[in-house]
Amino acid sequence: MKILARNLARNLSQDELKQMFVTFGEVKSCDLVLDQVTGKSKGFGFVEMPLEAAASAAIKALDGKTVQGSKMRVKKVKGA
Repeated sequence: MKILARNLARNLSQDELKQMFVTFGEVKSCDLVLDQVTGKSKGFGFVEMPLEAAASAAIKALDGKTVQGSKMRVKKVKGA
């Protein structure tokens, strides 16, 4: 399942994002979207988890969680 994580703290690293999801199961891919000019986070990213049950548990647990002062929004990517 492909997951969108948005409203992330701008200083959150890709590894930190991945670690939040790994606690729920295998992460196939994790991509933090970066600004092409500055190389800094745009505040959102995509995580792909092969097991739907693990992905659903991660979404339920992480949606609305405050991390580094920002309240994350986590949901399944529609049409993916």
